[in-house]
Amino acid sequence: MVEKLEKTETLKKIEESKTFQKLISDELWISIGETSIKIIAIIILTMLATKIGRTAIQNIFKARSRSPLRISERREATLLKLLQNVLTYVVYFISFMTILSTLDIDVKGLIAGAGIVGLAVGFGAQNLVRDIITGFFIIFEDQFSVGDYVRIGNAEGTVEEIGLRTTKILSWTGELHIFPNGNITEVTNFSIHNSIAVVDVSIAYEENIEQAEKVIEELILKLPQKYEELVNPPELLGIQTFGASDVVLRIVAETVPMKHWYIARMIRKELKACLDENGIEIPFPRLVMYSRNQEEPSNGQEMKKSQAKGE
Repeated sequence: MVEKLEKTETLKKIEESKTFQKLISDELWISIGETSIKIIAIIILTMLATKIGRTAIQNIFKARSRSPLRISERREATLLKLLQNVLTYVVYFISFMTILSTLDIDVKGLIAGAGIVGLAVGFGAQNLVRDIITGFFIIFEDQFSVGDYVRIGNAEGTVEEIGLRTTKILSWTGELHIFPNGNITEVTNFSIHNSIAVVDVSIAYEENIEQAEKVIEELILKLPQKYEELVNPPELLGIQTFGASDVVLRIVAETVPMKHWYIARMIRKELKACLDENGIEIPFPRLVMYSRNQEEPSNGQEMKKSQAKGE
């Protein structure tokens, strides 16, 4: 009986405590429900704002592409991705601060404290600041843009994305290279100026070189009509080298950026068909073998033979 009375008194004390009263109060659960609904609404609005904003930026660039005053497609693609990323960061930051405010957290004090902490962290985050500043100048000076084919260090490939802090390069074999912008000291951009395709063709020594040059020149004059990637008709420079079994002629062709590999392959294909059609041989490696059926006479035998002839 005594234990039951003690338990009853303990339960009464718990029920009479302020904390328990708050936990079972309707106001608390209504407040929790309202706060949860607000947070869910903020998240939904954040997602909608991000999607609408990114679409709006994309449509603005599409409309600008039809105007008489426009920038290059490379620069448009770079600025498009950059602005979309900045919009995402800004919307997420505003959403985060709004959620904190909904939870009755002092946002002003948090921002003031973050400013002091950020100043302290800034001295230790010099690499981050350097990356952002370098990224800004890469975009401002148009050193390279999204879609360009570049070489940075040992990595070579297409620029997938240029951010304020990092740059992403996708190689043709599928590897994605990510560089902090501050580490990019030298860049080779293959996509700005026209490319040059260099093709060497071998002709056998037995062939008439002048006739071969005439056939090749007639062929290369027709190529711009078949391949729009050619800026000008290819040029036959003449004899490049003398090989072990061939004479090497060199052809150069100016193409639009990054199409020199394709045009070089097509020129080789056209040359092979043309030379075969005109009966001009493209030599292949040859191996000459000598067989000796009889042994050569020794010096003594040669002297005996010479003496016999003298007699």
